[in-house]
Amino acid sequence: MSSTMSGYRRPSSDHFEPEADLDPQAQRQLRGKLEQIDYTAFVSNREVVGHVLGRADPKLFQQLGVAAAQARANWVATAVALTETGHALTPMQVDKLADTRRAYEELTSAYDALRRLVERGYIPYAPAVKGR
Repeated sequence: MSSTMSGYRRPSSDHFEPEADLDPQAQRQLRGKLEQIDYTAFVSNREVVGHVLGRADPKLFQQLGVAAAQARANWVATAVALTETGHALTPMQVDKLADTRRAYEELTSAYDALRRLVERGYIPYAPAVKGR
């Protein structure tokens, strides 16, 4: 199942696969160039994202998690409320329901993105210090 959340679709993994007609030395050279490109993207992400976000901590994840949970609850509550009468939904009601779903999906995507930023080393993760 595939869904588009914010108009952006992440490409599937497309790792380097050498051309059959390249000799081994040319493949190594190309692989080296691609690694340089990947490293440049890594450094750029780390610098830009690190500058904007600084670091991640449990509070930041909780903040996004709570916001996503609230948005999910709002989406489902809206659906329940809109269907109580048993009548077909109006286009305006469908738009309202879609807006609440999009809010949930966007917040969920932001949570996943923050996790990916930590996983890829773009920002440091500072766990909570006990006793503080």
